[in-house]
Amino acid sequence: MDKILITNLVATGIVGVNEAERQFPQELLIDLELEYPLDKAGESDAIEDSISYSFVAKLVRKNVSESEFYTLEALAAFIVNEIFEETPADAVRIRIEKVNFVSKVAKVGVEVYRQRSI
Repeated sequence: MDKILITNLVATGIVGVNEAERQFPQELLIDLELEYPLDKAGESDAIEDSISYSFVAKLVRKNVSESEFYTLEALAAFIVNEIFEETPADAVRIRIEKVNFVSKVAKVGVEVYRQRSI
């Protein structure tokens, strides 16, 4: 399956379970894979035959900045649903990480994979 990749997208928002995490927005590192056939775009060279990674990046940043989820799991599920609503992607893999958040750990995070419901 063909994929559209967005790697190391930085988005800022409020997410966390304790009060200290919820006082200030924090930076999240996000990787996305959108499964979608790219053969038509490869032949036509037209963005209309693909999914704009710029559009997806803006959508994700907007969703993160406007959300106030307690868990990364809920944020990931929300973003995937928004991508399905706004694009024709067949499946989405998203990894969301908090950097330097837990003592002596470089990153913590979640990764989910969802296929479009038919």
